[in-house]
Amino acid sequence: MTTTAQAAIEADKDLPVIRITRDFAATPAQLLAAHLDQDLFARWVGPDGMDTRIVVWDARDGGEWRYVAGRDGEEYGFRGCFHRIGADTIVQTFTFEGMPEDVSLETLRFEDLGDGRTRLHAQSLVDSFEGRDAWLASGMETGVDQGYAKLDAMLAAGEVTGA
Repeated sequence: MTTTAQAAIEADKDLPVIRITRDFAATPAQLLAAHLDQDLFARWVGPDGMDTRIVVWDARDGGEWRYVAGRDGEEYGFRGCFHRIGADTIVQTFTFEGMPEDVSLETLRFEDLGDGRTRLHAQSLVDSFEGRDAWLASGMETGVDQGYAKLDAMLAAGEVTGA
């Protein structure tokens, strides 16, 4: 896979799974920090023009999270639980509160490519093919691509350190 400013988003043909792959000029520790530090996360997640407010953030095995993203007077809530946090992996649930019956199990893995580069592998398993297809039709790729572009800028500016 070549480095690209856009994520590769693919639907599995046999399972209700969405896979996202993207390369970053960052170490695995930096990407882990960007996903687990609530202040960093709120700055990059989602599409341009959205303000994200963290409501609950307990980034540990068994911890919960909830944030609200808003724009033009409209708000969208998201919530989930951190099931496992490892040195290069996050396993969590994800629910858009507007579709509370569609809970996904997400696994994010940060593959060290060397030379300060990391490949993000994200997999979201949903309840059904219909649910998966609804997520894909929602325009999620805009939020993914614009959010990761903001993260790229934060990384380039040295605003994300890996602990």
